[in-house]
Parts: sequence; structure tokens; C-alpha cells
Amino acid sequence: MKAIRIWLILMVPVVLAACGGAQMTPATEPPQIRAGESSIVFMRASALGGAVAASVFDVTSEETKFVGLVNYGTKVAHPVKPGNYTFMVIGESADFMQVSVLPDRTYYALVTPRVGVWKARFSFKPIRQNEIGGSEFASWTSSTKYVVNSAETTSWAAQNANDISSKRKEYWTEWNAKPANQRESQTLKPEDGVTGGPK
Repeated sequence: MKAIRIWLILMVPVVLAACGGAQMTPATEPPQIRAGESSIVFMRASALGGAVAASVFDVTSEETKFVGLVNYGTKVAHPVKPGNYTFMVIGESADFMQVSVLPDRTYYALVTPRVGVWKARFSFKPIRQNEIGGSEFASWTSSTKYVVNSAETTSWAAQNANDISSKRKEYWTEWNAKPANQRESQTLKPEDGVTGGPK
């Protein structure tokens, strides 16, 4: 634990440089879903690498769409239409998650940190339907607060578009080289969604 604390202290200047001090804005009201659409909630409940922001993107198409920065203790609700999607999370490296969405449902995924060389690395952990409603899920939801993009976070994503694109290209090759069962474990399935809006 002492080593982790020292690592976090040393990483603060790197994080501030990487994100330019950009901060998400607390949501003023609970997120809603429109009829026929759904929501994917990215939540970060682990304190590991807490000084490092994880940036999440929709990379379903050739365009890389910024979803938001997910810091420790926060969550972002991303509205989507029914269909198939691919999302990317970036820290020191990049990792991916694929999602198949049904209408009028909410899907959940944890942004999970691990120690990298210079700063935290992140992956997605899909939350299965049978986990929703359990005590662990309740702990995740109660310990995280909804945030939305600010002008600063949107500007940060635009200014770092080239680096983001490079990471997407480099690590997408790694993702495709993973065994099928590993990629499957990082896939949100249609039945993982629950009826209704985000909690």
C-alpha cells in the first residue's frame, strides 16, 4: 500500500499535464433515456490510480467520439440507439469493449485501473444483469456520482485528437490479437441491460 501511495503522489504532475487540468462537471439531474434509446453507464469505483483520469471514446465508426473523462468516484451515462458499438478507454495504453444494445435499457460497465509504467492503465469490466441489484453493485452506484462534459474536457479531447487516434490504431491491433474468450469477457451482451433509466 505504501508503494501505491508513493506512486500516486508521483503521478499527479503527469496527470495534470496529460489532461491539462480539465475537469468534468457534476450532473445537475439524474440522466434519463429517450423512448426507443438506451444508456451505457461507465463507472469507476476503484481508488487505484485515483489521480489519473480515464478517457472514454465511442470508436464504433471511423470517427473517434469523445464520451468523457471518468475519474475515481464518478460515472458517465452515454445515450445510444439500439445496435452494436465499440468503446475505447485510454490511460497509459488503450483497451476496448464491445456492446450490443436493445432499446429502453440501461447497461453498466466498470472502468478498472491497473498499474502501468508511467501512469495507470485501464480496461472495461462489463456488469452482467445478474450482478445488478446485488450488494456489490449497490456499493458501486452509491460510491460514484454522475458527471457530464465541460468546455474544458471537450477542448482537451479536441487538442489531443492525434495522440488519441494513434493509441486507437496501436491498441486495436492488440485487442484483435486477444483470444476470443477474452474479448467475449469484455463484451456487454443484449441481455445484460435492465429496463429503465440509469440508477
